[in-house]
Amino acid sequence: MRHPDIAPEVVAALDARRPVVALESTIVTHGLPRPRNLSLAREVEATVRAEGAVPATVAVLDGRLRVGLSDAELARLARTDGVAKLSRADLAACMATGGTGATTVAATMIAAARAGIAVFATGGIGGVHRGWESSLDISADLQELAQTPVTVVAAGAKAILDLPTTLEVLETLGVPVIAVGQDEFPAFWSRRSGLSAPLRMDDPAAIARAHRTRAALGLAGGQLVANPVPDEAEIPAEEIAPLIARAAAEIAARGVTGKAVTPALLARLLELTDGRTLEANAALVLNNARLGARIARELTGMA
Repeated sequence: MRHPDIAPEVVAALDARRPVVALESTIVTHGLPRPRNLSLAREVEATVRAEGAVPATVAVLDGRLRVGLSDAELARLARTDGVAKLSRADLAACMATGGTGATTVAATMIAAARAGIAVFATGGIGGVHRGWESSLDISADLQELAQTPVTVVAAGAKAILDLPTTLEVLETLGVPVIAVGQDEFPAFWSRRSGLSAPLRMDDPAAIARAHRTRAALGLAGGQLVANPVPDEAEIPAEEIAPLIARAAAEIAARGVTGKAVTPALLARLLELTDGRTLEANAALVLNNARLGARIARELTGMA
């Protein structure tokens, strides 16, 4: 059995050196409520197409690692309960047991790299969780960025994380962190985090050249492109920060741990902001898909 199982449209695009953008599936199964999860997944794919690239949503369906889903498969995933949340550690196990799972940033990067896709657009990466000193809760996304050669376009790391420590770990791992349009590292729903971004590139062509240059130098890993949420959808950091603290305390009091923490926090923040986090999330994902397609176009135009 071939791993991954690549959709014919994606194969044709790759063979013809047309731009392709990988997309994760946890936003469909764990990140957004129904029915917004499916409508946004369709909007993201349409945005990639509008920019001249082919979308390749990644998931495991009945044990098959799929790169590129049909609309019916996307709808099935969005409506299925109990879908596993897959990272590097459990991707192969889900496949081996014939399971169905949604891919996180790390698992999507693995699938994209194996398929020959260089660019992946998502919402926000995982990182170092608050209270990591006692829990050592650090997302596998960071190690994946250090070893898998995919350019990941995200609105920074999720704001519920310890952002200063996340940036320190990325630096230690040698991952380029490139802000777009500003010198500050964005904080998911907020354009500003108070943290300087290590690098800045405003041109998709420059980002594409950096990707190619890393490969030419034989440097392992990918690069994180930190693309801030659009102005009109932003929730300022000073407004969202106390709500994050409140939600985190409530989740901890309930004894939620591990992979369940992020979905629980996102769900609680959706309630506390009367839905504003949902709309900001949608805006930033679409914005990242747009930029990801432009970077992919530049990459395919290079010799």
